[in-house]
Amino acid sequence: MVAVGRHGAGGGTLTRDDTSARAGPTAALVRLRDRAVAALRDRWRRVRAIGGLAVQAGLAAALSWMVAYELLHISQPVFAPISAVSTLAASVGQRLRRTIELIIGVTVGVLIGDLLLVVIGTGWWQLGLIVVLAIMVALFLVGSAAVVLQAGATAVLIATLSPSVRDLEVPRFVDALIGGAVALLVTAVLLPLNPLRVLNRAARPAMDLLTTQLDATATALRERDVARARAALTELRQNAEEVNALIEATRGARETNALSPVNWHYRHGPVGRYAQVAEPIDRAMRNSGTLIRRVVTLIEDGEPVPEPMPRAVADLAETVRLLKRQFAAGDEPLRAREQALRAVRAAGDAYRAGVGFSGAVVVAQIRTTVSDLMVGTGLTQEAANRLVRRDFGDLRPPVVTRGR
Repeated sequence: MVAVGRHGAGGGTLTRDDTSARAGPTAALVRLRDRAVAALRDRWRRVRAIGGLAVQAGLAAALSWMVAYELLHISQPVFAPISAVSTLAASVGQRLRRTIELIIGVTVGVLIGDLLLVVIGTGWWQLGLIVVLAIMVALFLVGSAAVVLQAGATAVLIATLSPSVRDLEVPRFVDALIGGAVALLVTAVLLPLNPLRVLNRAARPAMDLLTTQLDATATALRERDVARARAALTELRQNAEEVNALIEATRGARETNALSPVNWHYRHGPVGRYAQVAEPIDRAMRNSGTLIRRVVTLIEDGEPVPEPMPRAVADLAETVRLLKRQFAAGDEPLRAREQALRAVRAAGDAYRAGVGFSGAVVVAQIRTTVSDLMVGTGLTQEAANRLVRRDFGDLRPPVVTRGR
């Protein structure tokens, strides 16, 4: 064993193996602690993210039951709170649609169930036939999964309980109406969510992902590090969840602005601008994926990397970073536009300095991604393209350099 110049409590020399044996469990405990802390933080963020929804659902369930039982004297208004919670459980931005679907589904189930009970009576095969026809009619009329489920469930209740429970049809329909209406009342008036906060929470992961991978790509270009570029491409390709969350949040912001008088003042302000960013960010993600893929090929083929090229990609990352900050603050993203045009100018300098085949594609994708982000700041596509052309500069053919 190899001795190290350190002594234990008993005066003996600690060997390197002894030190590793002691350090091993300590390092494992540190890693375990770090993972536990990270898991707790993630769960706490999750609770904070849906805490408002939980309070909304509880209030809507209680109010819908009270309205149905105390005011309308429905003896067992079970479906009213269920409808309220079901409406709130729908994706943010689709709650009005979910309420309408609930009512349509219940109506179809009631009509089909009542009609067939009169014609064919009750029994196991009658129940099966009623459910089949209710679902088929719901599919024919609307085609929504929620409508189909409600139609089928209502048909089951009508076919099985109507013979023993009088006037079940009206309470079922009224319950659906009460639950959906109370849920909308809670989300629009009593406990409306702040749409800007919802958008910030949803946009942060998508924009952080894009920023991080563009920064990594700029470093990969400077250092000709193909492994880093490949890793950035892999990470960026796994963006479906982040982009879908942002798209869903923009729908929710529009719905909140439309339904909630408390938030009407946001309609033409920061939320209005923010709600238009989802599609341009999605396009910027896809175009950045193409950019990074060509960076991988560029490095593998040994093409030249003019000094302005990594700078252009880094400027692109800074554009996304600024866009996130200015949207979060509710500011018009003027600085983000200036930064985007800085990336275009650097890309133009790289093009004229001389690039290879893949380098030309990288430059083109920088231009395209900047155009996407400029649209995200509120410009029209035509205006964004015009500014990109102006700041890119001369389009004379580049000096093509052979790969090394």
